[in-house]
Amino acid sequence: MRDMNLPLSALDAIDDFVEPALPPAHRTRQAKVVWGSRVVTVGGGAPVRVQAMTNTDTVDAIGTAIQVKELAIAGSEMVRITVNTPEAAAQVPYIREQLDRMGIDVPLIGDFHYNGHRLLTDYPACAEALSKYRINPGNVGKGDKHDRQFAQMIEAAAKYDKAVRIGVNWGSLDQELLTDMMDANAKLAEPFEPQQIMYRAILTSAIQSARRAESLGLRGDQIILSCKMSGVQDLISVYRALAKRCDYALHLGLTEAGMGTKGTVASTAALGVLLQEGIGDTIRVSLTPQPGEARTQEVVVALEILQALGLRQFNPSVTACPGCGRTTSTTFQVLAKQIDDFLRAQMPVWKAKYPGVEKMKVAVMGCIVNGPGESKHADIGISLPGNGEAPAAPVFIDGKKALTLRGDNIANEFHALVERYIDKRFGGVAT
Repeated sequence: MRDMNLPLSALDAIDDFVEPALPPAHRTRQAKVVWGSRVVTVGGGAPVRVQAMTNTDTVDAIGTAIQVKELAIAGSEMVRITVNTPEAAAQVPYIREQLDRMGIDVPLIGDFHYNGHRLLTDYPACAEALSKYRINPGNVGKGDKHDRQFAQMIEAAAKYDKAVRIGVNWGSLDQELLTDMMDANAKLAEPFEPQQIMYRAILTSAIQSARRAESLGLRGDQIILSCKMSGVQDLISVYRALAKRCDYALHLGLTEAGMGTKGTVASTAALGVLLQEGIGDTIRVSLTPQPGEARTQEVVVALEILQALGLRQFNPSVTACPGCGRTTSTTFQVLAKQIDDFLRAQMPVWKAKYPGVEKMKVAVMGCIVNGPGESKHADIGISLPGNGEAPAAPVFIDGKKALTLRGDNIANEFHALVERYIDKRFGGVAT
């Protein structure tokens, strides 16, 4: 028998552990990524933004526009496209035109490496059609060319009033800068470990490039910084240091997260830690698609990370038990997936028709152990019969038992109940 007559001091001690786990505020300047009337704010108290990148050949304007549309509908608030050749740069205005015709106003980001200075200069229509430029200071040129070619890209951004992400990658770090720092380190009486020098080189490249951009006329609120790594602990270490040293808006993401569960887990681990610390204003989950997998999967994972942390709400959440020996039937698994897929598919329409529907909680549980309790905590929930239990499924609506479903058509009947609940609660339509 538990002793509930705990002394006050013990209760006070318990109270110490129930503070809400809210991320601390990390204030950054707010950048704006704009196309027409669409303004995506990044940083400065704005919601953490989700972005993705196409893997189509940009020369294929129709194919690229279609994939951009798919990513935007999935929830990407900005979409990056590769601009690597004159042919690709020439197609960017047509991609933008196709998107506008389809009613897709998602801002486009141009991903430039090596020759961005030429492409932005030689193809002004491309420079205007893009809403943001991604510049990698590690590959804009060497020696004297570095400063000159970097300046050309920044001047284009200032001319057309575009945001810029200065994105440092450890795989393409400025080798001249790294060599200089390694040489200086070697002369110290107690040199730092090579990893620390790499970290410092990455931070130096990002912050010095941003300050250089401001000296060339780009406003600080047009700049977003990233220091992308492929290791989880490396990424966390570098971004913690970066956040202490500047107030530019920050883009988070592993540079090569990987495929399948590896990529999903690595991205979730790294981004989850940083976002919980208040670090990060926009994220991309760089997943390698598995054969046959849609490119939109990286958007789904990014949305789930933000929603799991309670930072944003995108889709109604579906709680489902993992199953055990009490639930050898897969009915609850099938129903949970059916409901989840249905909610996701309908969200683009519902967001306009049913304000607040993204905050709804649905529970699909497999037996009486946790089923009724979880269902009561959801807006609408069902507790299915487990092994040996009567073929009855109580349904709970707004915390109260509303009815019990029986027979072989439980799944379809519950599906209809969910639709009616959404219409009644979020649409104000009587049922």
